[in-house]
Amino acid sequence: MAMTAVARETVFALRRQIAKIEGTLPERLQAPAAAPLGAGASPDPVSNLDLTPADLTSSLDLTPSLDLTPSLDLTIVRRGLAAAAPDAFLPIGVGRLDAALSGGLPKAALSEIHGLETRDAGAVAGFALSLISLILKQARGLPILWIGTTEIFREAGFPYAKGLHASFGIEPEQLLFSEAPRLVDALWVAEEAARMTALAAVILEIRGNPQRLDLTATRRLHARAMSAGRPVFLLRQAAGPEPTAAPVRLIVASAPAVPRATVAGPLAGSIGRPAFTITIGKSRTALPGQFTLEWNPDERGFDERAGDERRRERDRAKDPVPVVPLSGGGKDPAPASGAVLAFPAFGSPDAISPTAGDQPPPRERTAYLGPRRAG
Repeated sequence: MAMTAVARETVFALRRQIAKIEGTLPERLQAPAAAPLGAGASPDPVSNLDLTPADLTSSLDLTPSLDLTPSLDLTIVRRGLAAAAPDAFLPIGVGRLDAALSGGLPKAALSEIHGLETRDAGAVAGFALSLISLILKQARGLPILWIGTTEIFREAGFPYAKGLHASFGIEPEQLLFSEAPRLVDALWVAEEAARMTALAAVILEIRGNPQRLDLTATRRLHARAMSAGRPVFLLRQAAGPEPTAAPVRLIVASAPAVPRATVAGPLAGSIGRPAFTITIGKSRTALPGQFTLEWNPDERGFDERAGDERRRERDRAKDPVPVVPLSGGGKDPAPASGAVLAFPAFGSPDAISPTAGDQPPPRERTAYLGPRRAG
């Protein structure tokens, strides 16, 4: 019996190490008010692993008070294993995206928001400001701290103070900035700020893939966010995906705006609301997916772009050159596309012979092109 227990503990330890290496170890989210596991949760992963609740608790290296009995509060989030309380997440407001993320972005965790190229810096910042607007609806009176290096603020700039209130309902005094000369200083400020409960959220904006922003640094940020129960957003400009401790990674890019919708239909020549293309690059609770969202500055919320609008967007991206319609009322309609108008076809009587050269005959030359006379 003792040998069986030792072998079981060895197997559990190996499974835990493999899960850490593969990045599939469940995250424990510190929810403000957790709710018990509902009847809709599927126990399939537990039965497939052939583990008892006590064995699963020991294999995950969790505290003994956290068990898988329905009477206790569950805050472990993993696809198909358990569901956290609804207030443990920040709902984005789009049904399909929130359902894919199992309720939204985790509040007490580190979340990554990526921009693959430098030109996506505005879209990443705009999406982060939209999330701040949603957070401030729940945490009124608490400020937001935005941390970045001098390099990133020179490249991407600062948000426009007057536009904060008009587009996102954020007062300028609610958004605090901390500019650090070096990345190590920005990380220190972010770690110290992440543990403070006097802030509604902390934003750390980094450019590229610096060596100091490794798995250990993101684990420290994630642990501070979990202990304080506040979200920490890591904005990464022109960065590629790499292993981090963040449970969720969203890839944000700008999407073409559609014309404004009126009672009579789309207003031709107008520019509609700002749009974002959101791609789920990494999530412990969701499968990869892509969504096109529009930010409504009047309602302070997101709307998912309809199917016909997404189809028109793909058509514009496929053929961005506008098509000129044929003249309907004129006497000389425009010829079919593909005909050359500036030059006659080769071989026609009006075509210039290629042997004639580019210069006119000597008698047709102007005076200043003729030979100069001496004297």
